[in-house]
Amino acid sequence: MTLTMTLGLLAALAQTQAEGTDTTLAVRAGTRLEVHNLSGDIIVRTWDRNSVRVQAEHSSRDRVDIGYGGVVLRISASSRRGAPRGVDYILTVPAAMDLNLSGTYGDVSVDGSAGRINVESVQGDVTVRGGRSLVTLHSVGGDVRVGEVRGRLEASSTNGEVTVEDVEGEVYAETTNGDLMLRDIRSDNVSATTVNGDIVYRGTVSDNGQYRLSTHNGDVTVTVPTGTNATVAVSTFSGDFESDFPVTLSGPRQGKRFNFTIGTGKATLELESFQGSIRLVRP
Repeated sequence: MTLTMTLGLLAALAQTQAEGTDTTLAVRAGTRLEVHNLSGDIIVRTWDRNSVRVQAEHSSRDRVDIGYGGVVLRISASSRRGAPRGVDYILTVPAAMDLNLSGTYGDVSVDGSAGRINVESVQGDVTVRGGRSLVTLHSVGGDVRVGEVRGRLEASSTNGEVTVEDVEGEVYAETTNGDLMLRDIRSDNVSATTVNGDIVYRGTVSDNGQYRLSTHNGDVTVTVPTGTNATVAVSTFSGDFESDFPVTLSGPRQGKRFNFTIGTGKATLELESFQGSIRLVRP
């Protein structure tokens, strides 16, 4: 058999083994989307229609199951023999639709959502742009990247970095093995915690706000905006403290634990690092 015939046979075989799903269905306002995917990526895009388009790539032995009862639209995959091999989804949904997405082996991304978002991934990255009211994101083995949230954000990873940008609302960011990067944050309540990683915070320090940044093995760097009024508590064991501007302690220093005040001291800023340095920098 010639090489050309072999390639042609393989191409024909691949076409018979691979199938796709492409369907669009109308949905009511207020419908929530739930997707669980064992293996494969989930990509969610938005448009201004009251309908959902489901595009999926999967093998011929697998099928996409769509169930809709008027309140929840559920999408999953099944197979005639055992578990599905893998399905990659591209879903186009109304911008205001609430999303509940989960995957085991695959990345999850959302772009342009104006609804509530909940995403969980085991072995994959999570990337979200948008979200309102409440956005909850978690990955066990991947990175979490999120931006343009207007509401409460809870972003966490076990073995990955968490990057947060352009968020207006409460922020709770956490990881075990990874850095936490928080930029362009407008919030009066921020909590960022990691065990093995650095923390960088660039955002508002609002009067009467509460900010807690804590790492065990890593540095903490905070950009202090002009006009900040905060009571700052610094705690480190084997690291250093550095500041771009002079500070005056407001009480006795106990080892490398001390407090000082910036301006009127209205906000609370707690900075902790066991084996890293703590730095305050100007914008």
